[in-house]
Amino acid sequence: MSGTNSPEAVKKLLENMQSDLRALSLECKKKFPPVKEAAESGIIKVKTIAARNTEILAALKENSSEVVQPFLMGCGTKEPKITQLCLAAVQRLMSHEVVSETAAGNIINMLWQLMENSLEELKLLQTVLVLLTTNTVVHDEALSKAIVLCFRLHFTKDNITNNTAAATVRQVVTVVFERMVAEDERHRDIIEQPILVQGNSNRRSVSTLKPCAKDAYMLFQHQEFSFLLKERVCPLVIKLFSPNIKFRQGSGSSSSPAPVEKPYFPICMRLLRVVSVLIKQFYSLLVTECEIFLSLLVKFLDADKPQWLRAVAVESIHRLCVQPQLLRSFCQSYDMKQHSTKVFRDIVNALGSLIQSLFLVPPTGTPAAANQAGSSNSGGPVSAPANSGMLGIGGGVTLLPAFEYRGTWIPILTITVQGSAKATYLEMLDKVEPPNIPEGYAMSVAFHCLLDLVRGITSMIEEELGKVETEYQVTTEAASSPTQSSEQESQSTSDQMDKEIVSRAVWEEMVNACWCGLLAALSLLLDASTDEAATENILKAELTMAALCGRLGLVTSRDAFITAICKGSLPPHYALTILNTTTAAALSNKSYSIQGQSVMMISPSSESHQQVVAVGQPLAGQPQGTVMLTSKNIQCMRTLLNLAHCHGAVLGTSWQLVLATLQHLVWILGLKPSSGGALKPGRAVEGPSTVLTTAVMTDLPVISNILSRLFESSQYLDDVSLHHLINALCSLSLEAMDMAYGNNKEPSLFAVAKLLETGLVNMHRIEILWRPLTGHLLEVCQHPNSRMREWGAEALTSLIKAGLTFNHDPPLSQNQRLQLLLLNPLKEMSSINHPDIRLKQLECVLQILQSQGDSLGPGWPLVLGVMGAIRNDQGESLIRTAFQCLQLVVTDFLPTMPCTCLQIVVDVAGSFGLHNQELNISLTSIGLLWNISDYFFQRGEVIEKELNKEEAAQQKQAEEKGVLLHRPFHPAPPFDCLWLCLYAKLGELCVDPRPAVRKSAGQTLFSTIGAHGTLLQHSTWHTVIWKVLFHLLDRVRESSTTADKEKIESGGGNILIHHSRDTAEKQWAETWVLTLAGVARIFNTRRYLLQPLGDFSRAWDVLLDHIQSAALSKNNEVSLAALKSFQEILQIVSPVRDSDKPETPPAINVTVPVLIGSMSGSGLSRPFVRTDSIGERLGRYSSSEPPIVTDELEDLNLWWAAWNTWYRIGSESTKPPVTFDKLTFIPSQPFLTALIQIFPALYQHIKTGFNMDDLQKLGVILHSAVSVPISSDASPFILPSYTEAVLTSLQEAVLTALDVLQKAICVGSENMQIMYPAIFDQLLAFVEFSCKPPQYGQLETKHIANAKYNQIQLFAPAEWVALNYVPFAERSLEVVVDLYQKTACHKAVVNEKVLQNIIKTLRVPLSLKYSCPSESTWKLAVSSLLKVLSIGLPVARQHASSGKFDSMWPELANTFEDFLFTKSIPPDNLSIQEFQRNESIDVEVVQLISTEILPYANFIPKEFVGQIMTMLNKGSIHSQSSSFTEAEIDIRLREEFSKMCFETLLQFSFSNKVTTPQEGYISRMALSVLLKRSQDVLHRYIEDERLSGKCPLPRQQVTEIIFVLKAVSTLIDSLKKTQPENVDGNTWAQVIALYPTLVECITCSSSEVCSALKDALVPFKDFMQPPASKVQNGES
Repeated sequence: MSGTNSPEAVKKLLENMQSDLRALSLECKKKFPPVKEAAESGIIKVKTIAARNTEILAALKENSSEVVQPFLMGCGTKEPKITQLCLAAVQRLMSHEVVSETAAGNIINMLWQLMENSLEELKLLQTVLVLLTTNTVVHDEALSKAIVLCFRLHFTKDNITNNTAAATVRQVVTVVFERMVAEDERHRDIIEQPILVQGNSNRRSVSTLKPCAKDAYMLFQHQEFSFLLKERVCPLVIKLFSPNIKFRQGSGSSSSPAPVEKPYFPICMRLLRVVSVLIKQFYSLLVTECEIFLSLLVKFLDADKPQWLRAVAVESIHRLCVQPQLLRSFCQSYDMKQHSTKVFRDIVNALGSLIQSLFLVPPTGTPAAANQAGSSNSGGPVSAPANSGMLGIGGGVTLLPAFEYRGTWIPILTITVQGSAKATYLEMLDKVEPPNIPEGYAMSVAFHCLLDLVRGITSMIEEELGKVETEYQVTTEAASSPTQSSEQESQSTSDQMDKEIVSRAVWEEMVNACWCGLLAALSLLLDASTDEAATENILKAELTMAALCGRLGLVTSRDAFITAICKGSLPPHYALTILNTTTAAALSNKSYSIQGQSVMMISPSSESHQQVVAVGQPLAGQPQGTVMLTSKNIQCMRTLLNLAHCHGAVLGTSWQLVLATLQHLVWILGLKPSSGGALKPGRAVEGPSTVLTTAVMTDLPVISNILSRLFESSQYLDDVSLHHLINALCSLSLEAMDMAYGNNKEPSLFAVAKLLETGLVNMHRIEILWRPLTGHLLEVCQHPNSRMREWGAEALTSLIKAGLTFNHDPPLSQNQRLQLLLLNPLKEMSSINHPDIRLKQLECVLQILQSQGDSLGPGWPLVLGVMGAIRNDQGESLIRTAFQCLQLVVTDFLPTMPCTCLQIVVDVAGSFGLHNQELNISLTSIGLLWNISDYFFQRGEVIEKELNKEEAAQQKQAEEKGVLLHRPFHPAPPFDCLWLCLYAKLGELCVDPRPAVRKSAGQTLFSTIGAHGTLLQHSTWHTVIWKVLFHLLDRVRESSTTADKEKIESGGGNILIHHSRDTAEKQWAETWVLTLAGVARIFNTRRYLLQPLGDFSRAWDVLLDHIQSAALSKNNEVSLAALKSFQEILQIVSPVRDSDKPETPPAINVTVPVLIGSMSGSGLSRPFVRTDSIGERLGRYSSSEPPIVTDELEDLNLWWAAWNTWYRIGSESTKPPVTFDKLTFIPSQPFLTALIQIFPALYQHIKTGFNMDDLQKLGVILHSAVSVPISSDASPFILPSYTEAVLTSLQEAVLTALDVLQKAICVGSENMQIMYPAIFDQLLAFVEFSCKPPQYGQLETKHIANAKYNQIQLFAPAEWVALNYVPFAERSLEVVVDLYQKTACHKAVVNEKVLQNIIKTLRVPLSLKYSCPSESTWKLAVSSLLKVLSIGLPVARQHASSGKFDSMWPELANTFEDFLFTKSIPPDNLSIQEFQRNESIDVEVVQLISTEILPYANFIPKEFVGQIMTMLNKGSIHSQSSSFTEAEIDIRLREEFSKMCFETLLQFSFSNKVTTPQEGYISRMALSVLLKRSQDVLHRYIEDERLSGKCPLPRQQVTEIIFVLKAVSTLIDSLKKTQPENVDGNTWAQVIALYPTLVECITCSSSEVCSALKDALVPFKDFMQPPASKVQNGES
């Protein structure tokens, strides 16, 4: 300014003005005189002004109208030269600001005319610019005219003019506003008085505005001129739209009514610029108009519009899209109103349609456009798609980023920085012709529109949401703070709520309006994108939309976006049901209409040319070959991960989509779960192996890591979201399970692994998700697919272990409910039958025990329950693992667990004993039970206290509820119950099917009862006896009697089973033996405890009954053991050992009876130490009860019960069976021996009442017992060798029993002595056995003699061998003799004809003589007979008169007869010495007759004497032998015996003591018979000899004749010795009559006969006397 104001400048100005005017006048001289005149007057005017005024410039300005006038006129000439000169002069004036308002108006009018004539267009513009920029005088109409002028010039044909005009307009408009600002600055200090205006304040009068401001208003803004905009500008704008809207590309120009109507680039372009400005700046004024503008604008994008038009329209839309607040306003003003156009939605949809149409309709640009597009590319347009297809292959080719879809290839151009809308074609103000739009430009802009739109909306809404949320928090905190909130506060809160509701409605509407279109477009672009950056942007947009929808709770739209990302992640056409069935997916592959516009959702196509980075297996029911993953899939996957990671809280139900997709991707990539649930790259298990490029290989750990982090971040989710996540994982897992049914393909373990991971990171709030989590995993554990199960179990056990080790607050020890909750699934696993799951379960238990064993507390029952739930059929390894756990518990944890669990431990240990998979486990578990019992014993007091406490508490609870307390063995105190449970368990094991287990359990049971039984209360013994011991005996008895008799083949090939255990029956026998012995021992050692119990006698009976059944069982081992037990219980009165004899307190009388026999078995193997002496114990009981001196009567009853049992056992076991076959059971010798050995001990107790009946019973048993044969296989061990005369132990026992009885009778009372005869009978019965072994039923027995010679074959079928009864019979005989010697005179013995019985019995062996089984027998019989008779005959004579012995004599006579003239033949091998000895025995008998009988003939019945005589007679001539050698002949003829008989006979016949004639007659008779017989024999011999001629006679006859000859010589000798008066004359006559016959024998040829004859003839010499003088008549 100062430049133009300085005096020099002013001076210069004046000079220039004058020169200009001069020049003008010169130019116009000729043609335009008026101008010339005006110019000249102008010079004068200037000069005068300069001369008159000091302020030259101001004066000039005042008069400027006149000053300027000449120049204006000059312009009017329309001569170029003049015009130029004038304009330059006017500009100079303007630049010195000497133009007034009026002058300015005139100048503008002049310029207008020039413009109308199209003169000096550039100069005009220049002038206008100078006029408006140098000063502020142009206002109102003039200004507007100036601006319009510029606009007019903009539309000339000349490009330069156009551009200049455009620039001028821009500058001018700027100047107008700058002026206004300056004006405001100037007037800032003056305070304006507000002017009250009546009426609508919107129509403030223009008069209030200052001049410059008024101009600015005129250029639109202030409200006074909104009217203008509305009424004038907008209609114009709308009118300008019409040619474009009506235009259809491709319709010929001929059909259009007027050529003008064709879209015209400059106008369209400017139109859209105007619209942009209007919308941007004046939206609030022009709501309705904008609705129309926008609706029309959207139509510019239609496919049938020219490319340039679409490009320009997209640019202008882009300008809108970067202004989220503006979009928000659209939404509020249109979309949310009932009847208005859904503008916002249409914009989005239009962009979508544009994009789609670009793909579907290849652009029909001008050839230039095509070339240009081509040149921007590496090859021609044709080669572009081909190249892009080679993207993965041709490594060297780098292509532009582009979209490609179904063969349409569209490059992506870099247009603008994100978030700003820099337009290219909207700014081409200098272009009149439509420009060439490069290929892909519209697409790129549209793409950016979408991205900016999404970015803007989401950031705006999120920011507002954030604000609302923080405000909400603040107010809620304020409200909840203790200070009383005022009305105002609550008011503000409710306002805020209303505001929020409004805002939320807007946000939701915005999202609802745009999501469909956005999704359609973005999906398509995602599919078509070949550029990583573009893909990233698209995905980011989808992700932010999904998150926003999630935050706003718009489920459908959220799911739709997520579905899109999911689809992008998976290979094309991948069959993933979840994406096709959810509501969101109702949109996929269908075209759906939005406000009448059809938008196609395009499913990903397979041709997207992407680098394949992975090939894998699809996760589906059927193998479908392989699928490929491209890098884009991986990119989508990362987006998906990102979404889940950052926005997990808003995903809700769409977790399912997300996780399902991730699962498939993980599967295709071959990630497998590893510990803790993290997924690690692993090889695919089956099918073509997964192929991964190196690019992916490096990515995998990252992906795996993100995956893990995704689930780790679940710890920050709120509870509801967490539940959504868990539910999604569960349903995903269910699908995987369904898919894995019925095949053994590798299942997808994604869901299970992630459930585990989620559970692990949310341990701090595990309670809220534990049930659904574990519930589902338990289902997985039951799945038939082993891999699936295995992971289910892995996850479940890991969670349980982690849960228990986690540092909860409060700690688990104080939160029992939680602890039980955590352990519960472990228990639930027990209901699953798969062994692999159970193994996992047990391994988990083992680990828990090792790490947490000390702190399980209330969890013990669950843990023990798991071990106990293992069933028998579940395989060895399972049982072994479970057992390992149990061992750990028993060794380490018994002291730490609550005592109430001890019973469970016992049960579990017992149940392992019953498992039959592995014998060692069963045996070890029995060992554990023993350890447990030891623990109970050591910690007894503590346990008892705790259990009692617990019991009291439970009792109380039960009473409160009014129910009874149930527990096993209830009335017993709790500690005793524990013992009883232990005993009961062992009891069950004692009847296990396996012998080893039974044995071990039995030993343990009896040992524990023995060692620790003293801890029990006295009353509990009752239960022990009845519920444990007898119950056990019953079961064992039942099993044993029903056991199988089949032979068991050797087990396992290498284990030999001893033959004594090779059937089930034999094995059970062992058990029975053990059990019975154990019970008996307890009865024995604990008698002092048991007897005071009320029902001891009943128990005794039951025990005896068991002993009886065992003794009668058909098994030698059992029966023998039963007797041992019987012996054991009988040998006791009280089990006092020397080691602990009580110091007897004076008050108590304890009898310590002497034990009979030795104690069999010293009880337990370990020394039995009792905790108190019997004295103390008795003392303890005596306080309340009388001292225990057992009641005699009761005792007797017990003994008699025992006797009855003994009798039953004896009679049953020895009774011979009815039929016999191989399997017939015959009791063994040791059994019978033991049985009989019991009697003496038993008898001591019952002898007082033992009567004849009992003796009878006993006799039967003894007899039967001895009769039992033995089997041939046992005989070599039992039978003495034939030559030894030894008794078997059984026989010994029988005799001992009788001996005991006999001794007792001996000292007993009179009425006992009547038993003697019975004893004799018994013994005599045994004596008979010597010759006639007893028959055992119908059994065929071999006699020992044969048995000896036929060597016994051990393996032949058992034959039965009768015993060698000889020694036994002989011993019995000796006993008889002894006894008889003692009791011969006994009344009973006399009355019962004992002597006769003895003789009768002896008659048998005596008559058999050599036929006796044993030679010793008849010899002993003879000697015994002699002994007995020597005692008995005097007695018999004594009682002769009573007739008690009458029947004895004939018996005796027969006996002598049978013995002396036996029918048996001596054996061939009998030696001469033997024979002589035997003969001497015969002689002894005859001597006995001669000394003991004949002298007393008068006391003896006559018949008897007659028999004796006949016998002696016979003896004197009888020859016994029939076969012996010549040498022995004289010996064998029993000469001595014959002599003795003769002598006795003769002595008796011719004795002078003949008392009756009858006797003499008998003897004479005898002689005559003898002689007559001799005569006959001799005669027959002679006859035979003569007839036989040279043949020798039979040996027998020769012998006989020799004997007769000898007898004759003996007779003659005897007659000679007898006193003559005793010999009858007749006898002599007969003797002599023999002589001739003897002589006749001389001719015999036998030398033996001859020598005998010689001996017989010699004595006749005494008869040869000369005849006496007196002849005697023999007859007289």
